[in-house]
Amino acid sequence: MHSAVLLIEFGSIILGLGLLGRFAGRFQLSPIPLYLLAGLAFGEGGLLPLGASEEFVAIGAEIGVILLLLMLGLEYTATDLVSNLKTHYPSGLVDCALNALPGAAVALLLGWGPVAAVVLAGVTWISSSGVIAKVLGDLGRVGNRETPVILSVLVLEDLAMAVYLPIVTALVAGVGLMAGSVTLAIALGAAGLVLFLAVRYGRLISRFVSSDDPEKLLLVVLGLTILVAGVAQQLQVSAAVGAFLVGIALSGEVAEGAHTLLSPLRDLFAAVFFVFFGLHTDPSSIPPVLLPALGLAVVTALTKIATGYWAARRAGISVKGRWRAGGALVARGEFSIVIAGLAVAAGIEPSLGPLATAYVLILVVLGPLTARYTEPVATWWARRREPSRPEPAPRAAEAEAPVAD
Repeated sequence: MHSAVLLIEFGSIILGLGLLGRFAGRFQLSPIPLYLLAGLAFGEGGLLPLGASEEFVAIGAEIGVILLLLMLGLEYTATDLVSNLKTHYPSGLVDCALNALPGAAVALLLGWGPVAAVVLAGVTWISSSGVIAKVLGDLGRVGNRETPVILSVLVLEDLAMAVYLPIVTALVAGVGLMAGSVTLAIALGAAGLVLFLAVRYGRLISRFVSSDDPEKLLLVVLGLTILVAGVAQQLQVSAAVGAFLVGIALSGEVAEGAHTLLSPLRDLFAAVFFVFFGLHTDPSSIPPVLLPALGLAVVTALTKIATGYWAARRAGISVKGRWRAGGALVARGEFSIVIAGLAVAAGIEPSLGPLATAYVLILVVLGPLTARYTEPVATWWARRREPSRPEPAPRAAEAEAPVAD
Protein backbone atom coordinates (compact mmCIF):
# COMPACT_ATOMS: atom_id res chain seq x y z
CA MET A 1 0.00 0.00 0.00
CA HIS A 2 2.84 2.37 0.88
CA SER A 3 4.54 1.73 -2.48
CA ALA A 4 1.30 2.43 -4.32
CA VAL A 5 0.90 5.79 -2.56
CA LEU A 6 4.55 6.61 -3.29
CA LEU A 7 4.07 5.90 -7.00
CA ILE A 8 0.89 7.94 -7.14
CA GLU A 9 2.46 10.92 -5.37
CA PHE A 10 5.73 10.86 -7.29
CA GLY A 11 3.97 10.32 -10.60
CA SER A 12 1.70 13.28 -9.86
CA ILE A 13 4.76 15.43 -9.07
CA ILE A 14 6.50 14.55 -12.34
CA LEU A 15 3.32 15.07 -14.38
CA GLY A 16 2.68 18.40 -12.68
CA LEU A 17 6.26 19.55 -13.33
CA GLY A 18 5.91 18.65 -16.99
CA LEU A 19 2.73 20.69 -17.32
CA LEU A 20 4.31 23.64 -15.49
CA GLY A 21 7.35 23.46 -17.78
CA ARG A 22 5.11 23.53 -20.87
CA PHE A 23 3.19 26.48 -19.46
CA ALA A 24 6.41 28.42 -18.78
CA GLY A 25 7.78 27.57 -22.23
CA ARG A 26 4.67 28.91 -23.91
CA PHE A 27 5.35 32.35 -22.39
CA GLN A 28 9.15 32.05 -22.80
CA LEU A 29 9.70 32.13 -19.04
CA SER A 30 12.04 30.15 -16.81
CA PRO A 31 10.15 27.29 -15.13
CA ILE A 32 12.18 27.61 -11.89
CA PRO A 33 9.69 29.95 -10.14
CA LEU A 34 6.84 27.58 -10.94
CA TYR A 35 8.78 24.58 -9.60
CA LEU A 36 9.50 26.46 -6.36
CA LEU A 37 5.84 27.45 -6.04
CA ALA A 38 4.82 23.82 -6.59
CA GLY A 39 7.10 22.80 -3.73
CA LEU A 40 5.58 25.47 -1.51
CA ALA A 41 2.10 24.23 -2.37
CA PHE A 42 2.86 20.60 -1.43
CA GLY A 43 5.22 21.17 1.51
CA GLU A 44 4.74 21.96 5.17
CA GLY A 45 1.92 24.44 5.57
CA GLY A 46 0.98 24.12 1.88
CA LEU A 47 -2.27 23.18 0.22
CA LEU A 48 -1.69 19.40 0.12
CA PRO A 49 1.38 18.18 2.07
CA LEU A 50 3.08 15.04 0.73
CA GLY A 51 3.80 12.05 2.92
CA ALA A 52 5.01 8.81 1.38
CA SER A 53 7.20 10.22 -1.42
CA GLU A 54 9.14 12.86 0.52
CA GLU A 55 12.16 10.62 1.19
CA PHE A 56 12.26 9.52 -2.45
CA VAL A 57 12.05 13.16 -3.55
CA ALA A 58 14.98 13.99 -1.23
CA ILE A 59 17.19 11.41 -3.00
CA GLY A 60 16.08 12.71 -6.39
CA ALA A 61 16.91 16.25 -5.30
CA GLU A 62 20.46 15.22 -4.33
CA ILE A 63 20.92 13.58 -7.72
CA GLY A 64 19.58 16.78 -9.30
CA VAL A 65 22.32 18.89 -7.67
CA ILE A 66 24.98 16.41 -8.81
CA LEU A 67 23.72 16.46 -12.41
CA LEU A 68 23.47 20.26 -12.45
CA LEU A 69 27.13 20.59 -11.54
CA LEU A 70 28.23 17.75 -13.82
CA MET A 71 26.53 19.37 -16.83
CA LEU A 72 28.08 22.69 -15.88
CA GLY A 73 31.53 21.10 -15.87
CA LEU A 74 30.88 19.52 -19.28
CA GLU A 75 30.35 23.00 -20.72
CA TYR A 76 33.99 23.94 -20.12
CA THR A 77 37.37 22.41 -20.75
CA ALA A 78 40.21 22.74 -18.27
CA THR A 79 42.07 24.88 -20.79
CA ASP A 80 39.11 27.27 -21.05
CA LEU A 81 38.94 27.59 -17.28
CA VAL A 82 42.66 28.30 -16.91
CA SER A 83 42.54 30.83 -19.78
CA ASN A 84 39.51 32.62 -18.31
CA LEU A 85 41.11 32.70 -14.89
CA LYS A 86 44.25 34.35 -16.24
CA THR A 87 42.48 36.87 -18.47
CA HIS A 88 39.31 37.86 -16.64
CA TYR A 89 40.10 37.37 -12.94
CA PRO A 90 39.74 41.15 -12.23
CA SER A 91 36.12 40.93 -13.43
CA GLY A 92 35.58 37.97 -11.13
CA LEU A 93 36.95 39.89 -8.15
CA VAL A 94 34.69 42.87 -8.90
CA ASP A 95 31.73 40.51 -9.31
CA CYS A 96 32.42 38.90 -5.92
CA ALA A 97 32.88 42.23 -4.12
CA LEU A 98 29.80 43.95 -5.55
CA ASN A 99 27.38 41.05 -5.25
CA ALA A 100 28.50 38.96 -2.26
CA LEU A 101 28.87 41.84 0.19
CA PRO A 102 25.19 42.95 0.06
CA GLY A 103 24.03 39.44 1.00
CA ALA A 104 26.51 39.19 3.87
CA ALA A 105 25.55 42.66 5.10
CA VAL A 106 21.81 41.86 5.13
CA ALA A 107 22.39 38.63 7.07
CA LEU A 108 24.45 40.48 9.68
CA LEU A 109 21.91 43.31 9.92
CA LEU A 110 19.16 40.74 10.52
CA GLY A 111 21.25 39.24 13.32
CA TRP A 112 21.72 35.84 11.69
CA GLY A 113 25.42 35.48 12.48
CA PRO A 114 28.59 35.00 10.41
CA VAL A 115 27.79 31.53 9.04
CA ALA A 116 24.46 32.68 7.60
CA ALA A 117 26.27 35.77 6.26
CA VAL A 118 28.70 33.58 4.27
CA VAL A 119 25.79 31.52 2.93
CA LEU A 120 23.66 34.52 1.91
CA ALA A 121 26.72 36.11 0.30
CA GLY A 122 26.92 33.11 -2.02
CA VAL A 123 23.17 33.23 -2.73
CA THR A 124 23.43 36.84 -3.93
CA TRP A 125 26.76 36.37 -5.71
CA ILE A 126 26.13 33.47 -8.13
CA SER A 127 24.15 34.18 -11.31
CA SER A 128 22.05 31.49 -12.97
CA SER A 129 24.04 30.08 -15.90
CA GLY A 130 21.04 28.09 -17.12
CA VAL A 131 18.59 31.00 -17.15
CA ILE A 132 21.15 33.40 -18.69
CA ALA A 133 22.13 30.95 -21.45
CA LYS A 134 18.47 30.45 -22.36
CA VAL A 135 17.78 34.19 -22.37
CA LEU A 136 20.77 34.90 -24.62
CA GLY A 137 19.54 32.26 -27.04
CA ASP A 138 15.96 33.56 -26.99
CA LEU A 139 17.16 37.12 -27.67
CA GLY A 140 19.51 36.04 -30.47
CA ARG A 141 22.59 37.46 -28.72
CA VAL A 142 24.81 34.37 -28.72
CA GLY A 143 27.01 35.90 -31.42
CA ASN A 144 27.17 39.40 -29.89
CA ARG A 145 30.55 40.87 -28.93
CA GLU A 146 29.58 41.17 -25.26
CA THR A 147 28.52 37.51 -24.94
CA PRO A 148 32.08 36.15 -24.34
CA VAL A 149 32.40 38.66 -21.49
CA ILE A 150 29.15 37.41 -19.93
CA LEU A 151 30.27 33.79 -20.26
CA SER A 152 33.67 34.62 -18.75
CA VAL A 153 32.02 36.07 -15.63
CA LEU A 154 29.82 32.97 -15.35
CA VAL A 155 32.82 30.65 -15.79
CA LEU A 156 34.71 32.44 -13.01
CA GLU A 157 31.68 32.17 -10.72
CA ASP A 158 31.38 28.46 -11.45
CA LEU A 159 35.09 27.90 -10.87
CA ALA A 160 34.87 29.83 -7.60
CA MET A 161 32.24 27.35 -6.43
CA ALA A 162 34.95 24.68 -6.25
CA VAL A 163 36.47 26.75 -3.43
CA TYR A 164 33.33 28.29 -1.96
CA LEU A 165 31.19 25.16 -1.56
CA PRO A 166 33.72 23.29 0.63
CA ILE A 167 33.98 26.37 2.85
CA VAL A 168 30.20 26.55 3.24
CA THR A 169 29.95 22.79 3.79
CA ALA A 170 32.50 23.00 6.59
CA LEU A 171 30.86 26.04 8.18
CA VAL A 172 27.31 24.66 8.22
CA ALA A 173 28.63 21.35 9.59
CA GLY A 174 30.06 23.26 12.54
CA VAL A 175 33.57 21.81 12.21
CA GLY A 176 36.48 23.56 13.90
CA LEU A 177 39.09 25.78 12.31
CA MET A 178 41.60 22.96 11.88
CA ALA A 179 39.07 20.55 10.34
CA GLY A 180 37.73 23.31 8.11
CA SER A 181 41.23 24.14 6.92
CA VAL A 182 41.87 20.48 6.12
CA THR A 183 38.59 20.29 4.18
CA LEU A 184 39.47 23.38 2.17
CA ALA A 185 42.99 22.08 1.51
CA ILE A 186 41.54 18.78 0.24
CA ALA A 187 39.09 20.62 -2.02
CA LEU A 188 41.76 22.92 -3.46
CA GLY A 189 44.14 20.01 -3.90
CA ALA A 190 41.46 17.93 -5.65
CA ALA A 191 40.48 20.83 -7.93
CA GLY A 192 44.11 21.56 -8.80
CA LEU A 193 44.85 17.89 -9.45
CA VAL A 194 41.80 17.45 -11.69
CA LEU A 195 42.66 20.60 -13.67
CA PHE A 196 46.24 19.39 -14.11
CA LEU A 197 45.14 15.92 -15.22
CA ALA A 198 42.48 17.35 -17.52
CA VAL A 199 44.97 19.70 -19.23
CA ARG A 200 47.72 17.10 -19.57
CA TYR A 201 45.79 13.86 -19.94
CA GLY A 202 42.24 14.95 -20.85
CA ARG A 203 42.27 12.96 -24.09
CA LEU A 204 43.32 9.76 -22.31
CA ILE A 205 40.58 10.18 -19.69
CA SER A 206 37.97 10.86 -22.35
CA ARG A 207 39.19 7.87 -24.39
CA PHE A 208 38.83 5.63 -21.32
CA VAL A 209 35.24 6.77 -20.75
CA SER A 210 34.30 6.92 -24.45
CA SER A 211 31.96 4.39 -26.00
CA ASP A 212 30.08 4.21 -29.30
CA ASP A 213 27.14 2.66 -27.46
CA PRO A 214 25.02 5.46 -25.89
CA GLU A 215 23.82 3.10 -23.15
CA LYS A 216 27.35 2.22 -22.02
CA LEU A 217 28.48 5.86 -22.21
CA LEU A 218 25.52 6.96 -20.09
CA LEU A 219 26.12 4.28 -17.45
CA VAL A 220 29.88 4.90 -17.20
CA VAL A 221 29.62 8.71 -16.98
CA LEU A 222 26.68 8.67 -14.57
CA GLY A 223 28.20 5.96 -12.40
CA LEU A 224 31.60 7.69 -12.30
CA THR A 225 30.00 11.00 -11.39
CA ILE A 226 27.89 9.65 -8.54
CA LEU A 227 30.86 7.62 -7.25
CA VAL A 228 33.19 10.65 -7.22
CA ALA A 229 30.43 12.82 -5.69
CA GLY A 230 29.98 10.27 -2.91
CA VAL A 231 33.72 10.10 -2.20
CA ALA A 232 33.89 13.92 -2.15
CA GLN A 233 30.98 14.07 0.31
CA GLN A 234 32.63 11.41 2.48
CA LEU A 235 35.71 13.67 2.64
CA GLN A 236 33.44 16.56 3.75
CA VAL A 237 34.25 18.48 0.54
CA SER A 238 31.00 18.63 -1.45
CA ALA A 239 29.26 16.19 -3.74
CA ALA A 240 28.53 19.07 -6.11
CA VAL A 241 32.23 19.96 -6.39
CA GLY A 242 33.09 16.34 -7.14
CA ALA A 243 30.52 16.24 -9.95
CA PHE A 244 31.77 19.57 -11.32
CA LEU A 245 35.36 18.28 -11.47
CA VAL A 246 34.26 15.11 -13.31
CA GLY A 247 32.59 17.29 -15.94
CA ILE A 248 35.75 19.36 -16.38
CA ALA A 249 37.89 16.23 -16.80
CA LEU A 250 35.80 15.06 -19.78
CA SER A 251 36.19 16.81 -23.11
CA GLY A 252 35.67 16.48 -26.84
CA GLU A 253 33.18 14.02 -28.27
CA VAL A 254 32.72 12.30 -24.91
CA ALA A 255 31.60 15.56 -23.29
CA GLU A 256 29.23 16.31 -26.19
CA GLY A 257 27.77 12.80 -26.14
CA ALA A 258 27.37 12.81 -22.36
CA HIS A 259 25.76 16.25 -22.49
CA THR A 260 23.19 15.04 -25.01
CA LEU A 261 22.39 11.87 -23.07
CA LEU A 262 22.26 13.45 -19.62
CA SER A 263 20.33 16.64 -20.47
CA PRO A 264 16.87 15.04 -20.03
CA LEU A 265 17.96 13.45 -16.72
CA ARG A 266 19.39 16.78 -15.56
CA ASP A 267 16.17 18.59 -16.34
CA LEU A 268 14.09 15.95 -14.56
CA PHE A 269 16.09 15.76 -11.34
CA ALA A 270 16.82 19.50 -11.26
CA ALA A 271 13.07 20.12 -11.31
CA VAL A 272 12.69 17.63 -8.45
CA PHE A 273 15.39 19.51 -6.55
CA PHE A 274 13.53 22.83 -6.80
CA VAL A 275 10.35 21.13 -5.63
CA PHE A 276 12.23 19.57 -2.71
CA PHE A 277 13.57 22.98 -1.66
CA GLY A 278 10.05 24.39 -1.77
CA LEU A 279 8.75 21.44 0.25
CA HIS A 280 10.96 22.47 3.16
CA THR A 281 9.86 26.10 3.09
CA ASP A 282 6.68 27.01 4.92
CA PRO A 283 4.72 29.51 2.74
CA SER A 284 3.67 31.40 5.87
CA SER A 285 7.35 32.15 6.61
CA ILE A 286 7.84 34.10 3.35
CA PRO A 287 5.76 37.30 4.02
CA PRO A 288 7.91 38.36 7.04
CA VAL A 289 11.08 38.26 4.88
CA LEU A 290 9.51 39.53 1.65
CA LEU A 291 10.57 43.14 2.18
CA PRO A 292 14.26 42.30 2.87
CA ALA A 293 14.22 39.92 -0.10
CA LEU A 294 12.79 42.61 -2.38
CA GLY A 295 15.29 45.22 -1.20
CA LEU A 296 18.17 42.77 -1.61
CA ALA A 297 16.92 41.83 -5.10
CA VAL A 298 16.85 45.48 -6.21
CA VAL A 299 20.31 46.23 -4.82
CA THR A 300 21.96 43.12 -6.26
CA ALA A 301 20.23 43.59 -9.62
CA LEU A 302 21.92 47.00 -9.82
CA THR A 303 25.28 45.61 -8.68
CA LYS A 304 25.12 42.84 -11.30
CA ILE A 305 24.39 45.42 -14.00
CA ALA A 306 27.40 47.41 -12.76
CA THR A 307 29.52 44.24 -12.84
CA GLY A 308 28.62 43.43 -16.43
CA TYR A 309 29.09 47.04 -17.52
CA TRP A 310 32.56 47.19 -15.93
CA ALA A 311 33.65 43.83 -17.35
CA ALA A 312 32.45 44.72 -20.86
CA ARG A 313 34.09 48.14 -20.67
CA ARG A 314 37.37 46.50 -19.67
CA ALA A 315 37.06 44.27 -22.77
CA GLY A 316 36.55 47.29 -25.05
CA ILE A 317 32.85 46.69 -25.77
CA SER A 318 30.65 49.59 -26.89
CA VAL A 319 28.37 51.38 -24.43
CA LYS A 320 25.24 49.58 -25.64
CA GLY A 321 27.00 46.22 -25.31
CA ARG A 322 28.08 47.11 -21.77
CA TRP A 323 24.47 47.69 -20.73
CA ARG A 324 23.38 44.46 -22.42
CA ALA A 325 26.10 42.53 -20.57
CA GLY A 326 25.02 43.99 -17.24
CA GLY A 327 21.34 43.31 -17.77
CA ALA A 328 21.99 39.71 -18.79
CA LEU A 329 23.77 38.82 -15.54
CA VAL A 330 20.92 39.73 -13.16
CA ALA A 331 19.11 36.38 -13.00
CA ARG A 332 19.74 34.10 -10.00
CA GLY A 333 18.43 30.57 -9.87
CA GLU A 334 19.62 27.02 -9.40
CA PHE A 335 22.94 27.62 -7.66
CA SER A 336 21.54 30.18 -5.24
CA ILE A 337 19.05 27.53 -4.16
CA VAL A 338 21.80 24.88 -3.94
CA ILE A 339 23.80 27.12 -1.58
CA ALA A 340 20.77 28.02 0.53
CA GLY A 341 19.80 24.35 0.64
CA LEU A 342 23.04 23.49 2.46
CA ALA A 343 22.17 25.90 5.26
CA VAL A 344 18.51 24.82 5.39
CA ALA A 345 19.49 21.14 5.68
CA ALA A 346 21.86 22.01 8.55
CA GLY A 347 19.25 24.15 10.33
CA ILE A 348 21.46 27.24 10.38
CA GLU A 349 18.75 29.93 10.28
CA PRO A 350 15.02 29.22 9.87
CA SER A 351 14.37 32.43 7.91
CA LEU A 352 17.24 31.95 5.44
CA GLY A 353 15.36 29.43 3.30
CA PRO A 354 12.22 31.57 2.89
CA LEU A 355 14.31 34.67 2.13
CA ALA A 356 16.36 32.78 -0.48
CA THR A 357 13.17 31.41 -2.05
CA ALA A 358 11.57 34.85 -2.31
CA TYR A 359 14.85 36.37 -3.56
CA VAL A 360 15.26 33.79 -6.33
CA LEU A 361 11.59 34.03 -7.32
CA ILE A 362 11.97 37.79 -7.77
CA LEU A 363 15.23 37.74 -9.73
CA VAL A 364 14.51 34.71 -11.89
CA VAL A 365 11.47 36.64 -13.17
CA LEU A 366 13.23 40.02 -13.27
CA GLY A 367 16.39 38.67 -14.96
CA PRO A 368 14.96 38.09 -18.46
CA LEU A 369 13.33 41.54 -18.30
CA THR A 370 16.59 43.31 -17.42
CA ALA A 371 18.39 41.36 -20.16
CA ARG A 372 15.88 42.64 -22.69
CA TYR A 373 15.28 46.21 -21.53
CA THR A 374 18.40 47.48 -19.68
CA GLU A 375 20.14 48.68 -22.86
CA PRO A 376 17.12 50.48 -24.42
CA VAL A 377 16.20 52.09 -21.09
CA ALA A 378 19.80 53.25 -20.54
CA THR A 379 19.92 54.65 -24.10
CA TRP A 380 16.62 56.50 -23.61
CA TRP A 381 17.81 57.93 -20.29
CA ALA A 382 21.11 59.08 -21.80
CA ARG A 383 19.30 60.88 -24.61
CA ARG A 384 16.92 62.47 -22.14
CA ARG A 385 19.83 63.77 -20.06
CA GLU A 386 21.57 65.34 -23.05
CA PRO A 387 21.15 69.16 -23.02
CA SER A 388 19.00 70.41 -25.86
CA ARG A 389 21.12 71.99 -28.56
CA PRO A 390 20.38 75.71 -29.15
CA GLU A 391 19.20 76.81 -32.56
CA PRO A 392 22.12 78.10 -34.69
CA ALA A 393 22.31 81.92 -34.86
CA PRO A 394 21.43 83.39 -38.28
CA ARG A 395 24.33 84.63 -40.34
CA ALA A 396 24.76 88.40 -40.68
CA ALA A 397 23.75 88.49 -44.35
CA GLU A 398 20.59 86.54 -43.60
CA ALA A 399 19.78 88.76 -40.63
CA GLU A 400 20.04 91.92 -42.68
CA ALA A 401 18.03 90.63 -45.67
CA PRO A 402 14.56 92.23 -45.97
CA VAL A 403 11.59 90.06 -45.38
CA ALA A 404 9.60 89.47 -48.57
CA ASP A 405 6.02 90.63 -48.64
